[in-house]
Amino acid sequence: MNQTKTLLEVLQSTTAYLAKHNVESPRLNAEHLLAHVLGLSRMDLYLEFERKLSEQELAPLRELVKQRGQGEPLQHLLGTAEFCGQTFSIDQRAMVPRPETEQLVEVLIAESGDRIPERILDVGTGSGVIALSLAEKFPGAKVFAVDISGDALALARENANRLGLSHRITFREGDLLENFDERFDLIVANLPYISMEDRHLLAREVLHEPEVALFGGPIGDELVRRLIEHAPSRLNTGGLLALEIGVSQAEALADLLRRKNYHDIQSKKDYSGITRYLLARYG
Repeated sequence: MNQTKTLLEVLQSTTAYLAKHNVESPRLNAEHLLAHVLGLSRMDLYLEFERKLSEQELAPLRELVKQRGQGEPLQHLLGTAEFCGQTFSIDQRAMVPRPETEQLVEVLIAESGDRIPERILDVGTGSGVIALSLAEKFPGAKVFAVDISGDALALARENANRLGLSHRITFREGDLLENFDERFDLIVANLPYISMEDRHLLAREVLHEPEVALFGGPIGDELVRRLIEHAPSRLNTGGLLALEIGVSQAEALADLLRRKNYHDIQSKKDYSGITRYLLARYG
C-alpha cells in the first residue's frame, strides 16, 4: 500500500467508522486509539495532521478500531484508565472504573474531615482503584482489599506495584468479609448491583465486563444486603459503611440499614442526579 493517507484522513475515516457502529463519542475514541498506536498524546495528533501513515502503523490501528466497533471497551484496548488523577492498568479481569466510583472516593474524603480513618477495607476491590486511591489520600491508613475473583486481585496487585503502594495494601481473596477478623474505621464497597433481569438493558460495552463484577443476583442488591448485615461485626465503634448502589435501590437499602441499627444514615446523589451512595455509621 502506498503511503498516501495522512493522519487527519485516518482520524476522519476512523471517526466515521465508529459513528456508523454506534460508538458514543466517536471522534474522542478515534483520537485515543490513534494516539495509542502511534505512541503520541492526543494533543500531539493535532501537530501532525499532515503526517503520512505507513501500512505498518495502520495495521494495528485497524484491529483496535474493529474491536471498538464491536463494543470492546476503549479502556480494555488502551490497557489503562484514569481514576482520581492516577493511571491504572485495566483489562478484562475487572470492571472498567466509572466516574460515579471516582465521586464515591471524593465523598469519602469530604466525609472524613479531620477524622482520618486508620483502617480501611475495600470490599469487591476489582482493579483496586478505590483502595489505592484511598491509600494515596490517607498516607497514615492501613488499607485492606478483598475480592472473590483471583484474576481481579492479580490486576489490583499489579496496580499497587505500578503506583508504588504495594507496601500499604493487604490483599485477600474471599467472599465479602469471610476472611477478616480485624475491625475497621471505614468499609467501602462498590459491589455488583445489577439485576440479572436487566441484562438486556445493558450497553454492549458493559457486557464485555466480567459477569461476577456486574450481577448481584435476580434482584441486584443481594450482595449489598449481605454486606450491610455482616459489616457491624467488622466495624469499630462509630465506623463508617459506604456503598455505591444501583438506580432505585436507595430507599429499600436505607430501610435495611435502619433495621440493622445503623445511624447517621445519609444518601447522596451522583453528578447525574441519581441517588448513588449510602453512608451509615454503626455503634
